Amino acid sequence: MILRRAGLRLARSLGSSICPGAPSSCIQHQLSTAGRLNGVARVSTRYNSTRSTVIQLLNNIGSKREVEQYLRYFTSVDSQQFAVIKVGGAIITQNLNELASSLAFLNHVGLFPIVLHGTGPQINEILEAEGVVPEYIDGIRITDSKTMSVVRRCFLEQNLKLVDALEKQGVRARPITGGVFTAEYLDRDKYQLVGKIKKVDNTPIEASIQAGALPILTSLAETPDGQILNVNADVAAGELARVIQPLKIVYLNEKGGLIHGESGEKISVINLDEEYDSLMKQPWVKYGTKLKIKEIRDLLMHLPRSSSVAIISTGDLQKELFTDSGAGTMIRRGYKLLTRDRLDQFESVDAFKNALIQDPFFNGSTELVNSYVDSLNDAKFKAYADEPFEAVAVVNEIDSDIPVLDKFVASKDGWQNNVADNVWSALRSDKSSLQWVVPEDSERASWFFDRADGSFVKNGKILFWYGVESADTITKMIKDFSKTVPQTAGSRLRPSQPRLYSTLARPCIGRLVNKSGANRYYSSSTKKARVALIGARGYTGQNLISLINKHPHLEVVHVSSRELAGKDVDGYTKSAVKYENLQVEDVARLEKEGSVDMWVMALPNGVCKPFVNAIADVGGNGAIVDLSADYRFDNTWVYGLPELNDRTVIAKAKSVANPGCYATGSQLAIAPLLPYVSGQPTIFGVSGYSGAGTKPSPKNDINVLSDNLIPYTLTDHIHEREVSTRLGTNVSFVPHVGQWFQGITLTISIPLEKQLSSKDVRSIYEEKYTGEPLVKVTHDIPLVKDIAGKHGVIIGGFGVHSSQSRVVVVATIDNLLKGAATQCVQNINLMLGYDELAGITMN
Repeated sequence: MILRRAGLRLARSLGSSICPGAPSSCIQHQLSTAGRLNGVARVSTRYNSTRSTVIQLLNNIGSKREVEQYLRYFTSVDSQQFAVIKVGGAIITQNLNELASSLAFLNHVGLFPIVLHGTGPQINEILEAEGVVPEYIDGIRITDSKTMSVVRRCFLEQNLKLVDALEKQGVRARPITGGVFTAEYLDRDKYQLVGKIKKVDNTPIEASIQAGALPILTSLAETPDGQILNVNADVAAGELARVIQPLKIVYLNEKGGLIHGESGEKISVINLDEEYDSLMKQPWVKYGTKLKIKEIRDLLMHLPRSSSVAIISTGDLQKELFTDSGAGTMIRRGYKLLTRDRLDQFESVDAFKNALIQDPFFNGSTELVNSYVDSLNDAKFKAYADEPFEAVAVVNEIDSDIPVLDKFVASKDGWQNNVADNVWSALRSDKSSLQWVVPEDSERASWFFDRADGSFVKNGKILFWYGVESADTITKMIKDFSKTVPQTAGSRLRPSQPRLYSTLARPCIGRLVNKSGANRYYSSSTKKARVALIGARGYTGQNLISLINKHPHLEVVHVSSRELAGKDVDGYTKSAVKYENLQVEDVARLEKEGSVDMWVMALPNGVCKPFVNAIADVGGNGAIVDLSADYRFDNTWVYGLPELNDRTVIAKAKSVANPGCYATGSQLAIAPLLPYVSGQPTIFGVSGYSGAGTKPSPKNDINVLSDNLIPYTLTDHIHEREVSTRLGTNVSFVPHVGQWFQGITLTISIPLEKQLSSKDVRSIYEEKYTGEPLVKVTHDIPLVKDIAGKHGVIIGGFGVHSSQSRVVVVATIDNLLKGAATQCVQNINLMLGYDELAGITMN
């Protein structure tokens, strides 16, 4: 079982280029606007008027190649065969607007998913309010006549809610609450009014699509004599898919996939042929989960082997359908996997050769392949493959302390049908450590990067490895690798981007140039770390929780907020965590017990010192990142702005002061020109009102801010002192608050002692920030709306006065992300020895 999504998914095309762009929520908002503008226009009109706009928006979540290929794929069949999408009842209650936007997205490019929804949570809520305890046997709801009246009412209400939400998006939708499923009693004595579907009539579905309306179905069924029966929505979706035989089968739930009951992690892929029997014996696989997996298996047994079922969240629907990387949990039949360590064990050596010839190294030469295979007669190797040889891996087990992955090849179907992932999973389970080399320009570089613990790039080649803990061993691997890679012109690292490497306590850190040309700072560490947040009520705390929730190695164990104590921590799904009201003595006790690896102080200025002192007095192993300004001027703390400070110093630190939001953007915007500054730079900054915090004040009162701009702290702002101190030159700074929620714009006038042109200035910035993935240099003037919700800083404008003695630079930064939470995660990653960008999704 693969617990981490890592690579290409079923029905995915070759290539893995990912274009950074707006998050899906932002895209859906734009689509929602497009839908409202179209009103109730007919589908053909809406399709022609908005298709190009929606495709352009889709390009923000995947490459143009991906989007176009999937559109061709999905429109190559009858409209009703595109997709069956089963919607969990909780989705309609919790994410109705997001669901409607996601479905509208599909409809605006001419696609007609068949939507079937459940209503379990709504039924339980009504029954429990009436004092009725819901009863289940083997995950099936016992449905008596009273329960059936509630079931029918809930189905009708939820169906109309979804139809109405779609109509408001400008999408025609048709409620279909009966007439599709004919059933007989499943076991009348045992389950009462529960049905077993015997026939599916897709006539109402065809009529809906022909009329240009999305069909919205319930899972209610009827006996031949008209008795309504309750059918589990997962079961009904499966029966519907058997008849429709869609290209995609998608189950939407609020968890975004199946969650492993013991580890708490999302299961990425289930290969049924390999895993079904053992999976069903797991103690946590019970009730609805067991029924869901069983029904999906039964469904896939009646569909082509290449078919799959995706279980995802509503927000990931576009990513699942239109990108190579996919989302959530994918369940497929797969093939039995085989391993061989001698050539005579292969049933067909020719099939093995036919798979290997796809390796670009052989350039299609049968002679070279034959020579390579012959060499295996005298080699100690192990090969991994699926039965049809759609994906093959060969590991050389000699000549090195760490086994070498010599070949990893897959056919187009092997990549598309996730066979490559399955073979890799078998390889990873068998080999505790491994090294391999991939060309830097390989279209699979990002696929391998996701599977590596560390990597090192030189002269167009990337050395990857996993499972190697010893810094000495990593050093030897890199030296051996470097000897085999010829020096080429232009291969030298830029002076502004030194490789970070340490053989001390921290794991080896290096540089990977990814497909976008940006440098990644990484580490071989994958050990889980426990994080405690002190003061997480505000916007920054909420964003930090969200980032940790997506982090592969960090886990929240304590969250302290006096106002929210006792309530569940929203947005954190790895485990059940409640807000606490931790006192200084509680923090000291937890530090003494060794219960926390990383403390994050998210408190107002001047508040955190007692907590910090308590941690320091214990002398434990916990490290601290402080988000306030309390320690930014304390030389015993490390200032954590990775792009401008020595990352190795941050990596060794026990206490890091996280820079301020205005200060981060201002320093990054001024620093490249410090050698040329002749006077005092002037900073005009405007922030969204989230920068004023959650405590009510005129600076976050939208009524006061409407059509308004409020200046505040006209002199001696704490960030003025911070920027001046860190840059070593005095600056003037005047902050303002605007009427938008998040994002900062900084317009900075910098006097120059040397005449420079706009082109000169831009070149200085480009050279300074080459390889920094969170800093983008652009010729254009950056806008706040382009940075809100994103992790980096955009610097541009570069307007030079006619005298060439003054330049105006504009920078934008999200005050809640790179200005606070994202930068905090960068520092945590460096301090704990992780990839600097772990948990930070590039957008």
